[in-house]
Amino acid sequence: MTPPVTLGAWFHDLSPFALRISGDFGIRWYGVSYLLGFLAAYLLLVKLAKRNFTPLPAQRIPDMMMLLVAGVVVGGRLGYVFLYDPALLTDFSADFPFWGVLKLTQGGMASHGGFVGVILAAWFISRGFKDDKGNRVGACPPLHVMDLCALVAPLGLAFGRIANFINGELLGKVAALPGETAPWWSVKYPQEIIERPLSTLPQTETQIDQIIDLSLNHLLPGETDWELGYLRILEFIQRGDTALKAQLDPLISARYPTQLMQSFFDGFLVLAVVWFIARKPRTPGVIGATMLVVYALGRIPMDLVRLPDSGISQFGPLTRGQLYSLLMLIAGIAVLLWTRRKNAPKAMGGWGGWAASTPSDQAEADDS
Repeated sequence: MTPPVTLGAWFHDLSPFALRISGDFGIRWYGVSYLLGFLAAYLLLVKLAKRNFTPLPAQRIPDMMMLLVAGVVVGGRLGYVFLYDPALLTDFSADFPFWGVLKLTQGGMASHGGFVGVILAAWFISRGFKDDKGNRVGACPPLHVMDLCALVAPLGLAFGRIANFINGELLGKVAALPGETAPWWSVKYPQEIIERPLSTLPQTETQIDQIIDLSLNHLLPGETDWELGYLRILEFIQRGDTALKAQLDPLISARYPTQLMQSFFDGFLVLAVVWFIARKPRTPGVIGATMLVVYALGRIPMDLVRLPDSGISQFGPLTRGQLYSLLMLIAGIAVLLWTRRKNAPKAMGGWGGWAASTPSDQAEADDS
């Protein structure tokens, strides 16, 4: 009897390239995800400005976006370096880009660092922009700009996690060992063989030997490192080699698809909550603080099924991601409590527009 077709233990065969130009050079889905995130943010911010949700004029949104892009990229990269791998600061070589900090494919970005970069960019944006006559326009409370960022950032987070899934990185914990029946929602990532040290993988010694032997068979003349052969196998599979895929399938473990889970909890769920909150006038800071709280509440339990970064020490029972998210949770709660004080800036915004508040309220908020 033919077994029923299920979605269980889907074998990951997606290419990280949206368009491979030559060898390891091309347009990657990770870069596309950033582009889509920034484009979505730009369109949403223009719409909010035209609906009078913010005093920032629509024609200055491109300037705002330039600052936010710099905040995300610089903050995200430096966040990874300082929070996860400080050794990159002293990693110099003769090969381009010469400095470990600039090797974006080595470790990538850290969402927590990106948040810090956005906060700094928001403070600068809140000062407004000079018009043709030298007058500043669009000045507003820094917390209001952070609220705007909170309304558009979750889409970028969601797209980024989807790109992580396509890349087969940020792996989840094992849901079924190689050869075992796996849950319908699990995914087999062949990248696990090179993403994690062999000593930490769930495969038996015999299965590891089979993987290495298969890799050695795909080395080019003069090559001796079996990992080069394995990388070639991955490329062949991503190009549609079903025979190699069938050989490797029983040797790969099934894992939690944590990237897709985070895309929902860190991205789309946060997006729904902050836009629901923004439907009514709020004190500046409420929307941004809500984003921090909801993001942290989703990320902290997620690390129970997501593997910590390989080779990076953790903080006792807490992963680095959990600790940094806990700090975000505390910061978000603190801002929410701060906005409830008696002398807090008056509520403004909502779909009725920034102008729904009185001129005196706006002046008070601008001076805060």
